[in-house]
This record gives sequence, structure tokens and C-alpha cells, in this order.
Amino acid sequence: MDSLGHGNYTTMTGFILLGLTNDPVLRIILFMIILCIYLVTICGNLSTIILIRISSQLHHPMYFFLSHLAIADVGYSSSVTPNMLVNFLAEENTISYPGCAIQLGSALCSVVTFGTAECFLLAAMAYDRYVAICLPLLYSTHMSPTVCVLLIGVSYLGGCVNACTFASCLLTLSFCGPNKVDHFFCDFSPLLKLSCSDVSITEIIPSISSGSIIVVTVFVIALSYICILNTILKMRSTEGRHKAFSTCTSHLTAVTLYYGTITFIYVMPKSSYSTEQNRVVSVFYTVVIPMLNPLIYSLRNRDVKEALRKASVRIYS
Repeated sequence: MDSLGHGNYTTMTGFILLGLTNDPVLRIILFMIILCIYLVTICGNLSTIILIRISSQLHHPMYFFLSHLAIADVGYSSSVTPNMLVNFLAEENTISYPGCAIQLGSALCSVVTFGTAECFLLAAMAYDRYVAICLPLLYSTHMSPTVCVLLIGVSYLGGCVNACTFASCLLTLSFCGPNKVDHFFCDFSPLLKLSCSDVSITEIIPSISSGSIIVVTVFVIALSYICILNTILKMRSTEGRHKAFSTCTSHLTAVTLYYGTITFIYVMPKSSYSTEQNRVVSVFYTVVIPMLNPLIYSLRNRDVKEALRKASVRIYS
């Protein structure tokens, strides 16, 4: 951040995070709710990762991707939630320029990295379902361990590249006026509003980067499910259709929740929604969705429930 008050600009001591609310009672209530959500998120996703690693029946490409989806959920939830919880208990949420720069480097970039990786992982999972349902005889070839590792590598590499786009844009900004960040962490959009630099290009580049990733991954997901639907409709067995649909519903639920929120935050023009809406959607994106994913996949997946039952029997026997 070039920026932190150099040149002809007025020097400031730091940023003030306004958080979600100034009501002390409501802050305690939100602290308890979000703490519980965060604990469920960590326990649920870590349990998913451990269960997939120890259960031989889950040593399958789909669950390999699911374990990395859980890692991504833990990553971007942990990037923001602990600091949010601390701010609920602090009387004044002042953060120094170096502190905000560190948050930009760790929190925002971690959120973008893991969030982008999740886009690619959801696309990889859609491709996995396409091969399993439409090309079952070629499954072992198309979803070999080498292909799976390559897809995981592309997912994290794409996340890092997108995060670098956000970071490089923010490092060109200068700050010389208001220092109140109308958010619960040093996010991209609220900081743009405080900059005294020309942000017309800076605002567009990350939207193009994120939008391109969303378009590509949504295209892969949509094309995969068009082929899946076409194959399912050709099945004569009602039981076969039901089984094929059941393997896709949890993934489609996760896709709908996730893409809806990230499109709202990172792609839609910032003038089309208020800061209040941005904060609410950001909480849903960084706090709630990471908790929902393990619940969506475990409650609707017969293999995961069976593996969990067997693991429980081994532990308590």
C-alpha cells in the first residue's frame, strides 16, 4: 500500500473498523452466535477431512475433492472470523496501517485464494460427476490420481493468481482522508471508498479477474450438468435416475449458495448495493457457508453417513 500517508497527503495513524454494530448487547449476542458457528465450522470440516482420510470406502476422487473443499472452507473462515470475534469484545476497533496491511496480506488474500480455489474445486467436482454418470467405463482413466492432483494444483494456483490481482491493485492506492472502514475486516470494497487515488481502473481489474474465473467455472459446471441431465433422462430405470440425481443434489446446493454470494460481492457493480448489504453477504460468505458445506455433504450422502457410522462403532467399541 503505497500509500500509507506519504507525499502531499495528510498523515493518519490508522484505520478504525466500524464492525457489524455499535450496540454492546447485540455485539455480545453476535459474538456468541458467530463463535458457535465457527466452532461448528472447524469441527465439521476437520471431521470431514479426517473421515475421508481414514475411511477406505471414501478413497475416491469425489471425496478427495471434498476433503480439499473442507480445507478451503477452514482456510477462508479462519482468515476472518477470529479477528471478527476479537473486535466484538474490543471497545474501539482501531487498526494501524501496518496492521491493516498485514490483514490485507493475510485475511483478504487468504479469503480470495481459498474462495477462488473453491470455485475451481466445485467445477472439478462437477466434472467428476459428469465422468461418473456419462462415461462410467472411462472413469478410471479420466479421473486417475494424476488428473485429480493436477486439478487440485490448478485450483490453488488459480486462487493465488487471483489473490495477487487484488493485492497488486490495493498496493497502488493512497489514503489521505477518512479512516473509518465500514466493515468488520479490511476488505477490498470498503478500502477503495477511503482511497484518495483514482480507483476507476483499480475497481474494475479485480472484478474482471474474479468474473472471468466465475464465468469459466460456471460454464464447466453448467456444461457438466447439461450432459448429466441428458444422460439421466435417457435412463430407463427409475431407481437409476434417482441414484444419479441423489449424487448431484448436494453439490448443486453448495454451488448455488456459493456462487450466489461471491457474484454479489466481487462481480456486481459496487453502486448496485449498499454497504449494509455487503457486510451481511460477507458474513454469510465467510462465516455461514463454510459451516453449511460439511452439513450439506454429510446429511445427503449415504457413503459419508455410512463411513461415519463405522468410524463411530470403531471408536466406541
